[in-house]
Amino acid sequence: MRGRESRLGLAEIDAGAMGTALLITGAPGSGKTTLIRAVVAESALKAGGFVTEEIREGRERVGFRVSSLDGRVGILAHIRAVKGPRVGRYRVDVPAFEAVGVSALEAATAEADLIVVDEIGKMELCSPRFVQALEAALASRKPILGTVLQAPHPWIDGLKRRPRVELYRLTERNREDLKDALLARLQSEVRS
Repeated sequence: MRGRESRLGLAEIDAGAMGTALLITGAPGSGKTTLIRAVVAESALKAGGFVTEEIREGRERVGFRVSSLDGRVGILAHIRAVKGPRVGRYRVDVPAFEAVGVSALEAATAEADLIVVDEIGKMELCSPRFVQALEAALASRKPILGTVLQAPHPWIDGLKRRPRVELYRLTERNREDLKDALLARLQSEVRS
């Protein structure tokens, strides 16, 4: 991998070596994961990677689950976890995330036609192996469909500014149109 280290110690690669990343941003709970699942379901591409979803007890969000597209499931973060990096009120289970999410990302980069990364956020960035796997996915030149943190973050803001990254803001009003636009964009990406 060609590149240099940023001041945060995270790898940066040359923009010319990147795959095209179609990244969805939006408010928490706006339906980003639902949109990803709908696009993957309607796409003819062989998809691999992972999605994250809330864990709820009644009306309270208590954590996040990571699920590979091939069916493996683990806990990304939970309020009752006792070890791991803290992000807000959650502790991130980095080993569980790497066993499910990061391994799915690595396998998708090697074997899939479409790489799914839901989400690129503060919790996921607690894993240096995730950052390395994401950089490898970007360098693969395969299309990436993912979600990305909306709030400011130094490394993620740099990712959003990369030339081959396309940002799509999800709102309640554009959900169906955005699904169709992403499917068309993926189709054109495969043809090019």
